[in-house]
Amino acid sequence: MSEIAIVTDSTAYLSAAERSEYGITMVPLNVIFGDETFQEETDITAEQFYEKMKSAEQLPTTSQPPVGLFEETFSELAKTYDDIIVVMLSSGISGAHQTALTAANVTENARVHVFDSEISCYVQGFFVLTAAKLAEKGKSVKEIMDHLYDMKTRTRAYFMADDLSHLHRGGRLNGAQLIVGSMLQIKPVLHFENKVIVPYEKVRTEKKALAKIRALLDEDAAGGEALEIAVIHANRPDKAEEIAAEIRGRYPACNVTVSHFGPVIGTHIGEGSLGIGWTEARLTV
Repeated sequence: MSEIAIVTDSTAYLSAAERSEYGITMVPLNVIFGDETFQEETDITAEQFYEKMKSAEQLPTTSQPPVGLFEETFSELAKTYDDIIVVMLSSGISGAHQTALTAANVTENARVHVFDSEISCYVQGFFVLTAAKLAEKGKSVKEIMDHLYDMKTRTRAYFMADDLSHLHRGGRLNGAQLIVGSMLQIKPVLHFENKVIVPYEKVRTEKKALAKIRALLDEDAAGGEALEIAVIHANRPDKAEEIAAEIRGRYPACNVTVSHFGPVIGTHIGEGSLGIGWTEARLTV
């Protein structure tokens, strides 16, 4: 067993099998429909969430875990581990990172190290799995944290939002942009920059948006460096599998995983969205 505990939040969207295999502890964020609150990946699956969205009178909202949940999690792990590494979603899109830091500062009997992945979804999961594998290999906290920071500089992710109304509600688009964008079938390509989600490029139609993202992937994959790639979807498994198959055929040395935008991220990016993220395979151990 590793001497270092690994914790992440639910927006990494690692499967229960992955968390079990590597001994990863998950702290869930919440999605709220009216007066009903669900812990994602625990009380509600992505499939159930998107189905519930279809009949909801109002779009759901989200909330971070309470500080007490982080405190309980860290205190329980401190009974077994001297060090706890916590890999969180970007601090620029959620206060969960700061809440984890607050809990870390009051945890006794263990040193808690909080890492801001500056990203989310399964690309965040790359960092979590890598930390867990390095811990299993007996690497020190410093070695693991240094590796994660190095990995961050070599990790990219781009997303296509299918429904602009979610971005508008979240303050990413003003009313005029929403109307014009919807009329012109704008599918903005988004990415993380300085910890927040910002437009990378606005293109017409889904086909062109996906072509742009694949072109960005080609820039890194064409050099022959094996990549760890995630294709991420918001309730579009068939399309995600189609994209993954195309990438595997083009770059057989790369490992491609299909994952999803779960309830919390799906609330903000909208059903139908697609994304591709990648990092250098050698860095994922």
